[in-house]
Amino acid sequence: MTGDWRRDRIGTALRGENPTVLRRLTSGFAVIGDVQFLPGYSVLLVDEPDAQRLSDLPRAKRLSFLSDMDQLGEAVERACRRLDPAFRRVNLEILGNTDPFLRAHVWPRYEWEPADVVGKPVWLYPRERWSDERFRLGPQHDVLRNAISGELDRLRSVT
Repeated sequence: MTGDWRRDRIGTALRGENPTVLRRLTSGFAVIGDVQFLPGYSVLLVDEPDAQRLSDLPRAKRLSFLSDMDQLGEAVERACRRLDPAFRRVNLEILGNTDPFLRAHVWPRYEWEPADVVGKPVWLYPRERWSDERFRLGPQHDVLRNAISGELDRLRSVT
């Protein structure tokens, strides 16, 4: 997966050109993360490119974004629990320190994680985890992509 889509993740999602998109949700796009050192890592991208923080959205859109974050978190939890018996939990984060657009990170956590980071924020993982080719999103993650997408479809069908 290469190309300019990484420079404009939201714009390319809106145009149907972002290859990480799993599903269109009410307030944005559920996407699978570029790196998968924690299999199932996903992100909710808001569908308003100029929104940099949750408070940039009108109240109704904020609540919709938070509801979509919950839905993506549950889908990741269900898929990862089914695919890996060492699944522990999901961490949900809305951060905004690097990229100038609103997004929510959904991090699955596992029993097999190294002891020195298992109880800490994902951001404290060694830098090489983020750039190691072994963890780069690719065809080897299709089963995971399909599992999360399927769970999103099931959750949306009951609401």
